[in-house]
Amino acid sequence: MTEIQIKKLKERVEAILPILNELQRRLYLAAEAKAIGYGGKKLISDLFDISQPTLRRGLKELEELNSQETSENTKKIRRKGGGRKPKWEEQPGILEALKNLVEPYILGDPMSHLTWVSKSLMKLSNQLTDLGYEVSHSTVKELLKKLGYTKQANKKTLTVKESDPDRNEQFEYINNKVNEAHEGEINPVISVDAKKKENVGNFKNNGKTYQEKGNPTEVLDHDFPIEELGKVAPYGIYDVFENRGFVNVGISKETAVFAVESIRRWWNEEGEIIYPQASEIIITADCGGSNGNRIRLWKWELQKFANETGITIRVMHYPPGTSKWNKIEHRLFSFISIAWGGIPLTSLAVILSLINSTTTESGLYVSSTLDGNTYETGIKITDEQLATVNLVPDEFHGEWNYRIFPNLSENRP
Repeated sequence: MTEIQIKKLKERVEAILPILNELQRRLYLAAEAKAIGYGGKKLISDLFDISQPTLRRGLKELEELNSQETSENTKKIRRKGGGRKPKWEEQPGILEALKNLVEPYILGDPMSHLTWVSKSLMKLSNQLTDLGYEVSHSTVKELLKKLGYTKQANKKTLTVKESDPDRNEQFEYINNKVNEAHEGEINPVISVDAKKKENVGNFKNNGKTYQEKGNPTEVLDHDFPIEELGKVAPYGIYDVFENRGFVNVGISKETAVFAVESIRRWWNEEGEIIYPQASEIIITADCGGSNGNRIRLWKWELQKFANETGITIRVMHYPPGTSKWNKIEHRLFSFISIAWGGIPLTSLAVILSLINSTTTESGLYVSSTLDGNTYETGIKITDEQLATVNLVPDEFHGEWNYRIFPNLSENRP
């Protein structure tokens, strides 16, 4: 079926489903699946959240009705709320266990709300069984759908360089360290990154909002920056355990000094209050940009921050070309983009307000602050200065994974 045909099918079916009882719904959807022909059951199952076994039952009932052999059983309508409870209610904790299993293996574009996994259903069901849950591979498919994962065709994502051979191992390494921190419930894990710069002014902003028909908001017909309004550079900190976002909205250059200042502001305003016992701050970041693993100024500024707080800073970088897998992208930035979608960012006050109003059904909380500092570019860190940074690389890919300890020597940043 074409996209237009599928759209019309959804409109037709969704208009009638709310007034049908369970038996009528089963028969109606079965009739639609039969009318489609090959692939009909799968399409109807995916579109309207009905299992294929239920559709097969409906098709059988239709045949019996058409042959005038209807039994009393086919006339029964189950009472509302009847039937077997879903697996996630029968076995509390199974959804979280499955999510932990697939988390390191998520593929696709995480900025989309649709993700998919590389592990097979059979492997996942076996691992859940090992954890003490009673589950089949078909039930795993249902649970993945509940979590928002799906099976999709390939989609090319072009990169300049080939993927690092240890890419997946680095994903697992980060995931393991994050889980260890979660078990301790003392040290925070934050995902950090800079969101793309935005022009301030009455410019077109991608997205749609409800407005009176035929009366859209009028915006400028060009996207050239307005000098007196300038641009903003939002730098985000996402608290993985608390599902909280903090955005430092800068009006200057995006530099490593700005990146660490954003982390410092998060710590002073939220972090040290939520994690008073913390001895280590765990940061996941990209390999590029102002917080890249090769940026000397990034490490120099983190040393300053460690010295100020007396807390060890642990950094784990995602491999080159995998920045969108950093949790901040799909757990914070994507929702901010939705919150201000279709709304012109006419002033700093509007930007801060829209960021602060960003929420999700899972309870995301976001706060923001305006950073009026001017950040100098072109700062060079010499070999002698870099040597004073108390950096200890991990055994596994020390260029990606390292800790910066508070420097107690006199010759320190």
